[in-house]
Formats: sequence, C-alpha cells, structure tokens
Amino acid sequence: MDFKSIFKVLSLIGMAVGIFFATEIPVALYYGERSDRLMIFVALFILGNALIWTLLRNHRIDLKIRESILSVNLLWILLGIGGGIPLYLYTQVSPASAFFEAISGFTTTGATVYSDIESLPHFILFHRSLMHWMGGMGIIVLGVGLLSMINPSGSLSLFKAESTGIQIEKLRPKIKDTALSLWGIYLALTVIDAILLKVFGMNWFDAVNHAFSTLSTGGFSTKNASMGYWVTSPAILWVTTIFMILAGINFLAHLRLLYRDPSGYWSEEVRWYLIVFFVLSVALTLTHEIVDTATLSFSVTHSFFTVASVMTTTGFASTNYGVWGHAAIALIFLAMLVGGNAGSTAGGVKVIRYVVIIKTLFAELKRILHPRALIAVYVDGNKLKENVLASTFGFFVLYIFTNVLLSVYLYGRGFDAMTSISGALAIVGNIGPGFAKVGPADNFGFFTDFDKIILSIGMIIGRLECYTVYVLLSVSFWKKF
Repeated sequence: MDFKSIFKVLSLIGMAVGIFFATEIPVALYYGERSDRLMIFVALFILGNALIWTLLRNHRIDLKIRESILSVNLLWILLGIGGGIPLYLYTQVSPASAFFEAISGFTTTGATVYSDIESLPHFILFHRSLMHWMGGMGIIVLGVGLLSMINPSGSLSLFKAESTGIQIEKLRPKIKDTALSLWGIYLALTVIDAILLKVFGMNWFDAVNHAFSTLSTGGFSTKNASMGYWVTSPAILWVTTIFMILAGINFLAHLRLLYRDPSGYWSEEVRWYLIVFFVLSVALTLTHEIVDTATLSFSVTHSFFTVASVMTTTGFASTNYGVWGHAAIALIFLAMLVGGNAGSTAGGVKVIRYVVIIKTLFAELKRILHPRALIAVYVDGNKLKENVLASTFGFFVLYIFTNVLLSVYLYGRGFDAMTSISGALAIVGNIGPGFAKVGPADNFGFFTDFDKIILSIGMIIGRLECYTVYVLLSVSFWKKF
C-alpha cells in the first residue's frame, strides 16, 4: 500500500477544500460576526495540508484501486472532522453532532441537528451550504481535476472509486478535462439558479445558499421552515423544483448539450426518471386534493415540489407533508426509493439500476419460457455485460441490507417503526427528512452522540454507494498489507 500517495492525495484535496472554507471569512466580516477562531482554523487547515504536500512533493502519485478506495473512505471521515470543527467552535454542539452535521453536508444528505437554524451566524449557514456544494459534484471529482494536472495517468482509479455512474463515460480526451467541464456546468447552473431566486424575491444571501443546496441536492436551508418560508411565493418553489430535477439528471447529459448533442436527454434513464416524477407528482396532487381543502394550485405546487425534493434526495420541505395522510405518505415513500440519475448529484438507488433490474427480471422470465434462447439485456441499444448486471444486483442487495441493518438498530434503540424505517432510508439514501420523529418539521438533534456516529457512517455508505465502504470488510483487501 502506497501510503505516501494516499497522504499526498488527501493533502491536495485538503488544500482545495481549505481555500473554499476561506470564502466564509468575508461572509463573517460582512455581517460583523466574530471570525477570529475561523481564521485560525482555516489558516491551520490550509497550512497543515500544504506542509504534508511539501514534504511529499517529490513523491510520484500512483493510485491503484486499493489506494483509491482507502483514500476515498479516509477523505470522507476527514471531511467530517474538518467541516465539523467550525460548527463545534461556534454553535455549542457536541463533537459527534458537529461531525454528523458536516457529514450530512458533504454527503448532501441535509439531515440537521439544529432546531433553530435562523439563530446561527451567517457564515455558519454559508459553511453548511458550501459543504453541500462541494460534496454535490463530488470532492473526488475536484481531486481528479487537480490530480490530473500533475499526474495525467494516475487519477482514473480514484474517479472510479467515488463516481456514482455505472460506468465512466469520458466526453473529453482526458479525465481531468471531463471533471473540470462538469464543475463548470455545475457552477453555471448554480449561478443561474441563484439569480432567478433573487429575481423572484429572495435576498442574495438566501439565494446563494439555496442555490448551493439545490444543485447539490442537499437540502440545508437558512430558515427553520426550509422552503416553507417562501410558501407565499410559488415562483420560488417552481424555480427550485425545476433546478432540483435538473440536478437529478446525469450531468454528462448536460455536458453533451455543450457539444450540441442533446441525445443524453433521450436516454432510457432520463425518460423513466421524468415519467416517474410526473406520475408520482400527479398522484400526490390528486391524493392531497381528496383529503385537504387546499386550492388546486397549492396542491400542484407543493406536490410537484415535494416529489422533486424527495426523489432527487434534496430534502427541502415546503410544507409538513407528514400530515397529508397515509396515501400521500405511501407515495412519498415510493419517491424516496427512486433516487435520481447515475452521474447526478442525487443519491438513492438511481433510476438506471431499476431499469437494469426490471429488464433483467423480464429476461429471466423469457428464459423460463424459452430455455434454449439467447436472451440479453439492452439499455439504450447497448448490450449489458454480465458483470454490470451482477454489480447492479449486488448494489441493490447491499443497499437494502444497509437500510435493514440501520432500521433494526434504531428500532432496537426504542424508536417507533416509522421513525426507524424512514430514518434509515433518509440517511442511507442521503435524503434528509423522513417521517414521524425525523419528519420535515423535525430534526436529528434528539439522537445520542453514539447514534449520530452510526448515522454518519450510514450516510457515508450511501454516498459511496455501498461497495466502496463494504470492501474494507473483505479479508482480501487487507491481506497484502
């Protein structure tokens, strides 16, 4: 194991993260908030990583798959620690709570331990949203862009270890160019979203923070009522709905559009993603209309917003949908199970996996009727290899296993079934709010410190899509140490 390469990678990404953290200092100064401890922390954070980088500057980075996997897991733990320190210094929460909040930020889960968000300093609110934004496209993708500048051939394995797609599709000759192009699109959509939110009534601070949370499909808000604060501004809710849906689409499709190729939007995954979103939104609208006296426009706005928020694992709330009745909760549960596209900032199972699983099941049914026939599974006209099918089913099993394990843990701790099941699904799926005690009107602050550490691990497992974490439990991974 090349530990020098691992430390050099972590220090490189750490310096980049530290530079992003430094942007919080002007926010604190602008609002007249004490930032002396923040300045010291940022300076030490950047200098510490710079020192490690300097000591290893002559070491050639050579990441193989083992080093990549270990780097990714260590990175997310270190991000939780680094991102949690400002929260611990300024908000009087326990170290475990700060770690939970930071992991929730970087994994774009959006579950929070704070009950009074509006009492937090502006730079802390910005810190939470910034963690979302960095984690949304993937800290590792940023790292790949930087690593490739100094080691053009050694970063692909790191990209594979963290990226959310079933396979990597390089639209540019170098993976560095692909990573940086994706970040460019991500930044452009964030800016457009922030401008539109400002135009329709938010101030600049709220607009930037919510644009960060929206494009990252994170869900942290600057308001206690989340997006419900702007319940009288349907335009803000619809803008957010649209950008949540865009963030849930494979960013490679957006990148293709830059090359005047819209074919990415006609893929089976995107088509089914939009169909499922529309069907669930209409069904939730009708359900809400039956059990509530609200106007049709209210039901449409909040139903489409809620499905977009839950399905893309953003986690914003425009209203307390937990009181909409059993039928509505069942529909929202379905949305929680869906997720966005592979290669998007959304979490969850991902639509493409459902497409692959369903097509494989139908292929198996055909084999029963025609045992001698050669039946293959195709997606977008491409025949899928057996290892892709096996990997997809393997992920699904691990995903369900993780949810069951976490649900059993929470239920064993004495929480009710709805809190346990929906809480586990919200954590592993990186969604944020669930139902009952972890509903959209509540928070995760009531859990013990040990619970928060367990839930943080669940968020990391979900963010890294199971395999990258569970492989650490394999004897074969460690046997050559």
